[in-house]
Amino acid sequence: MTHFLPGNAVALLENGAQYFPALEAAIDGAEREIFLQSYIFEPDRIGQRIAAALRRAAMRGVAVRVMVDGFGGRSFVRSLMPELTAAGVEVLIYRRELRQLSLRRHRLRRLHRKLVVVDGRAAFVGGINIIDDFEPGTLPHPRYDYAVQVQGPLLEPIVVSAQRLWRLVGWASFRRRDHHPLLAPPQTAPAGELRAAFVLRDNLRFRHAIEDAYLAAIADARHEVLIANAYFFPGRRFRQALVEAAARGVQVTLLLQGVADHPLQRHATRALYPFFLQRGIRLFEYHRSHLHAKVAVVDGHWATVGSSNIDVFSLLLAREANVVVADAGFAARLRASLEAAMRTGAHELRASDWDRLSLLQRALSWLSYQAVRLAIGIAGFRGRH
Repeated sequence: MTHFLPGNAVALLENGAQYFPALEAAIDGAEREIFLQSYIFEPDRIGQRIAAALRRAAMRGVAVRVMVDGFGGRSFVRSLMPELTAAGVEVLIYRRELRQLSLRRHRLRRLHRKLVVVDGRAAFVGGINIIDDFEPGTLPHPRYDYAVQVQGPLLEPIVVSAQRLWRLVGWASFRRRDHHPLLAPPQTAPAGELRAAFVLRDNLRFRHAIEDAYLAAIADARHEVLIANAYFFPGRRFRQALVEAAARGVQVTLLLQGVADHPLQRHATRALYPFFLQRGIRLFEYHRSHLHAKVAVVDGHWATVGSSNIDVFSLLLAREANVVVADAGFAARLRASLEAAMRTGAHELRASDWDRLSLLQRALSWLSYQAVRLAIGIAGFRGRH
């Protein structure tokens, strides 16, 4: 059950244009302690800029603790880590991966969270990696994604989770336990009026927490479910929840990738389109740039922003973090942003669009779908996925 805390301020940040200036300003204002967790930390223009802010913080005496995933952060290890550690930044690598990522289940357990805590007084949670929104040689529009900046009582579970994972990975890396207390405990005084929850997915206590939060919200929906998700390959329970919502008159809308950075998964997702379209679920593909968002709005008062995709790798394997907000004003802002994205950068698909596809295109989707299912099976998952 999702545990909501009252009294929070939660600011919605759209794309890197809003996120990175807010993050850099918070780092530059840090006085005691920073935790940063990211799947990707690229040595590009943005990565260099955030790394420079982290170095400045460390050199003025702030305890800076950076954790990146061993697979997603391989370029960080080669390029940025040496100069950060030389400046006094502490760095941990989550499951260092030196070769190509394998399909063994333990190798697929990645750090996929994007989370930053500054002085226990502000936290950033969402889907935005430390990477430039504008990829060389791609579309002229920024990667489409979201994060939130949080203040208030919700900082308690966020800060505790950041410190706990730091201690866990530190012990696993160095075979010694870090008993140092927090230098900057969470500042939990009321900062706003929003009810919000911090929902983790890990491999112990919170294995299904994010999926269960989605399923509970969809089950309670009476009017609208709007989901924008980059890598959408839901399991049986999730598909059934969406279909049941549509059957009872809820308008279910999915905003998915139209420009693929992982073509196999995109084609596999497209194999599910007829299933959804035949059951009254609306589908939009975003073509203006890479869609990387992992957000949803339900009935205009429940909203979530986070790192979790709706696929087996996020919902059953990776370490993820989402913020859920129960507030009509916040939900309206996110919904308006998604509607603008659909209006200016996406087009709706209909059953007739699938019927017009060539036999080769349909075969490609079917084969991709079977390949992803095979990968899930090799990783050892059955049942609801």
